Amino acid sequence: HVQLVESGGGSVQAGGSLRLSCAASGYTYNRNCMAWFRQAPGKEREGVAAIDCNDSTSYAGSVKGRFTISKDNAKNSLYLEMNSLQLEDTYMYYCAAGFLMRCRADVPHSLYTSWGQGTQVTVS
Repeated sequence: HVQLVESGGGSVQAGGSLRLSCAASGYTYNRNCMAWFRQAPGKEREGVAAIDCNDSTSYAGSVKGRFTISKDNAKNSLYLEMNSLQLEDTYMYYCAAGFLMRCRADVPHSLYTSWGQGTQVTVS
């Protein structure tokens, strides 16, 4: 079982930047895909970006060109660099891991088996 812990959220003005981190621990070998999701209260969790074991990346259209997902295998860490933040980027952001046939940002959240507790990003 993989444990995931996010950090790096906070409050930022529109146009600003934040970098989210996700530290993975435990049995990390049974997953080939890691992703960032975000969720507003009462809304469905939506995929933001995904990265597979070959470092191929995928992004939701709303963040493409502004957000960058990356990982450091040596540190068992996942990152999300968020630039040009907009009011509409205000969400709780979650890190996810799983073993998926298709590692893309539009894959449903239900296919991921491990989740972090979330980190709030507020843009004003």
